[in-house]
Amino acid sequence: MDLIFFDLDGTLLNESSVISPFTKETLGLLKEKNIAYTVATGRTMLSARTILQGHDFDLPQIYTNGVTIWDPLNSQLTLENLLTADEIATVIDAALSQGITPFVHAIDQANHFIYHAPPQHRVERDLIDKHYAGTEAKLLPLDVLHHDSQVTNISMIGSSADITKVWKSVISHPNLVTYSGPAIEGDSYRWMDIHHCLASKGAAVTTLKRQLGASNIICFGDGDNDLSMFELADESYAPENARDSVKQSASAVIGHNHKDGIAHFLRERFAL
Repeated sequence: MDLIFFDLDGTLLNESSVISPFTKETLGLLKEKNIAYTVATGRTMLSARTILQGHDFDLPQIYTNGVTIWDPLNSQLTLENLLTADEIATVIDAALSQGITPFVHAIDQANHFIYHAPPQHRVERDLIDKHYAGTEAKLLPLDVLHHDSQVTNISMIGSSADITKVWKSVISHPNLVTYSGPAIEGDSYRWMDIHHCLASKGAAVTTLKRQLGASNIICFGDGDNDLSMFELADESYAPENARDSVKQSASAVIGHNHKDGIAHFLRERFAL
């Protein structure tokens, strides 16, 4: 049994951060041939939900780089390697010391919570008003975060200089891993996401391979957080726009995500 895992941003999604009509049609052709596929993304389940609606992703899905696995058919949530109170405090203190607002993401079976301090910068207020406020997340003040909250990750956005300072403060922590990149708000801004180091796409892929009885794992991704699943995949493919380190680790490099690179490859690979 083939089992395909798609990263989303920079991979399955196009420049508008959506699944194109051509790619949607290709996914339908995979389903007609009973070729199993799902997602493995750094996005939270909340962030990816609207993108995936209407695209028949019915197998268990990997979110937050492996911290969360959601089974939509059975409405079952699996959480692994949540952040401890000490780890959460380390990240919050590092962010606040640089005037950055940390967004603490927590989840239970029914709800997604985002705890945050008062935003200090326009880019943080825009994130709340234009993104978080339009989701099903419950936005709460940071000071009501409970010690037993199931915290999956902590994210933030800010100037490149400030985000780099926060990164330097937390990178030495033995239990934390960080991912960062340029923000769509402009070249002078960066986003950063932090979660437990034991969580990875690779570990979650291994779990689903066993659960679903797959024999051939095919992975698509463009970023450093995809390397853990590339290491165990039978086939791994990086789009033309991927980081050089990812392209070097892939079985092959395929077309650009802006040009439906995955869809064109799949049609040839599986004679769709």
